[in-house]
Amino acid sequence: MNVVKKSAEQLPVAAARAGSPEAWDALFRRYQLPLYTYVYELLRDEQASLDVVQETFINASRHLGSLREDARFGGWLFGIAHQKCAQRWRRKGREEWCTEALTEEMAGPEEGPDELLLRREQEEEFMEWIARLPAVQRAVILLHYLEEFSLEQIAQITETQVGTVKSRLHYAKQALRKRAAENPCPR
Repeated sequence: MNVVKKSAEQLPVAAARAGSPEAWDALFRRYQLPLYTYVYELLRDEQASLDVVQETFINASRHLGSLREDARFGGWLFGIAHQKCAQRWRRKGREEWCTEALTEEMAGPEEGPDELLLRREQEEEFMEWIARLPAVQRAVILLHYLEEFSLEQIAQITETQVGTVKSRLHYAKQALRKRAAENPCPR
């Protein structure tokens, strides 16, 4: 699910900037689910996630004129959502965000019911491992592997340096490897 790879020609950002309701509808349909998924992974609260997505689109509609490159709309939108999530956590005074996590690739057509069931159980276990990562590591894992943002795009979204993103990604993967070696995932 990559929301960035669509070119500016395919996204009606300029028409949305001009006030076209159809363009906004197309952008909303394109980004609603990936944005909700990302926000939910951070907040783990359905209603709060829906609120953040709505606030993100409202904020985007008000400030679309400040976006200089239409091709960066997806990253810009995720950046707004990321900041909205951070604001909610600061208001609540929480130190860590709770998330579920990434899913592995979908099962291939050659897999039978037994293999598919085993894969789903493994995916659930992996999601539980991701949920236990520190918030900053969860964010980069989700943005990089689930939403397929580049390291540079993640740095912009999270307002950090690329080196910081690399470090967080490294430590997140290291923690997941350690967890996989230990293998028990509480249910």
